[in-house]
Formats: sequence, structure tokens, C-alpha cells
Amino acid sequence: MSILKMSFTGRRSLALTATAVAVALAATGCGGDSDSGAPALPGNPGLGGDGVVAQSVYDAAPVATDADIPAGSAMDAIRKRGYLSVGGSLDAPLLSQQNPVSGTIEGFDADMAKLLAKYITGKTEVKTTTIGTQTREAMLQAKSVDVVFQTYTITPQRATQIAFAGPYLTSGLAVGVRKDDTSIKSVKDLAGKTVIVGANTPAVTALPSAAPGSKQIAFGTDPQALQALLQKRGDAYVQDFTLLASGAKANPGMKVVGEPFTTEAYGIGLNREDAQFKEFVNKWLTKIQADGTWAKVWEATLGSVVEGGAPTPPALGSADGS
Repeated sequence: MSILKMSFTGRRSLALTATAVAVALAATGCGGDSDSGAPALPGNPGLGGDGVVAQSVYDAAPVATDADIPAGSAMDAIRKRGYLSVGGSLDAPLLSQQNPVSGTIEGFDADMAKLLAKYITGKTEVKTTTIGTQTREAMLQAKSVDVVFQTYTITPQRATQIAFAGPYLTSGLAVGVRKDDTSIKSVKDLAGKTVIVGANTPAVTALPSAAPGSKQIAFGTDPQALQALLQKRGDAYVQDFTLLASGAKANPGMKVVGEPFTTEAYGIGLNREDAQFKEFVNKWLTKIQADGTWAKVWEATLGSVVEGGAPTPPALGSADGS
């Protein structure tokens, strides 16, 4: 069964299916890239397809009332500071990437962070600190950042160290290979292969059962892992579907093969000791899902390379650890 014909059930399936289409389009050069010569994508009327959220979406986004922000709370401190401190990335296309021309950070994760900042402070001001996958829990525990938006998979083990609001997006692990490689078509072909993974990511624990006999080589960041794949330091790169979609869009020398072989829910990382802040962020997620803001952000970013409309967002608290 091809990626395009995958059929999943439930809320997560919608996100997975939509993202799968994104990967297929990106991998085959049909993502509406003006340099590819490919025709414009059907569907998504009026979205523009440039990966940038319209200013009107920010303008219409909700702002918390004074009653929503108790004195002395984390939200109160952020409001007084005037910006949200975010742990994230600057190099993940469609998720969180710094525009080299405007200097702004764009993508689904980055724009969700801006909307949370607006909900708290009335402005979309954020200060983004780039972090690796090994240091996220430590940054939150030390309160070096207020939140982490970084395709942060919710797991029970991580939930013993930090708190997760959400989930706010779902995806799954998939396989990326060099574009000229025809020997690997799915995770089943990774036995005996050297597989690149991100340090401290779900791939580390999922691969031994999904691909027995595979050898892992770990890297601290997604760009390092992608570069290692292109330099033939490994046979394949196993990572989340959305990250591989970003990679395939930005790197013509790679493609995504097979189907996602796990289902993963992304959460907003928070300090575990602040239950009040988690409740506040979950209420904000409920608001932006109900008023259509979430869908508009998805359509303008990840959805800019997907045929069809936005998926149904995942139910809050639906992941073990959220």
C-alpha cells in the first residue's frame, strides 16, 4: 500500500495521513516549489502555499483576560516580561525555521509559540533559544525557557521529568534514505543496516523491535543527522514523519520511503512543578482549536504542501503522559 493510500482511524490518523501526503509530495518534487517546474498543488484554495501565516490570523487570535492570569503565576511573570521564552529550533522547514531575509522564525511550532505569546501578553513576541534533543528536559527543569515547541513526543518516561500540555499535533516514525537508494523501501529493510537516529528520540527505543539487527548511530540535531545521511555515514535516517517531510523539502538528495511505523503525539513541554501553567496552556489550545486558529496555522505551514484541508487536531490528554 502506498503512502498516499494509507488509511488510519481516529484523530491521529488524519494528521498522519495529511503529513504522509506532504512527504510524498515533497519527496517527488510536487510540493509547489517554483524551482521544480511542477504544477501548483490542487486543493487548499487560498492558502498561498508559502509556509507563512497571514497577519490576519495573529490579529484575530484570542488574548487571555486578566481573570485568566492570577497574580504571581507563571503567566503573570511572562505578561510582565513582555515575551514568551521558547525552546525550539531555527532549522526545521515548515515547523520552525528562521527566514534568512526577514529574520522571522516561521513554521507550525514557531507560529503556535507566537500565538501562545499573544494569548498571554497581547503580543506575538517570543525569544527562541535553540536546544538539542538531549537538553530539553534540563532546560525546562531549570526554568531556562517557559515552554518547548519542538515536535516534542509525549512519553510516560519524559512525563516523569517534565509536563506536557496537549497533544497539539500527531505524527509517527518513518524512514528517510538517499534519493538514489532503491534497496530500502520500508523499515523492514533496515535489518543489518546502519541507521541514523536523533539522540534521545523515540527512534532509539523503537528501532530494535521494528528492525532487529540494525545498528544505530546517533546525532544531536536533525540537521546533523540529515547531513550524515547525505554523506553516506549511515544507510537510512529514522525520524518523525514531519521532520523528514521538512528534510525532503529542503534536501533534494533524500526521500522518504514506506509508511510511518509508529504513532506519536507531540506535546508542549512545560516545567513539571507548575500544574497551573499546564492547565492554562491546555485551555488556550481548546480555544484555538474551537475557533479555527489551529487549522489556519496548520494549513499555512505543514498544510502548504498538502492536498486537502486541515486534519482534526488531537484530543487534549489523549496521549499517555499528557
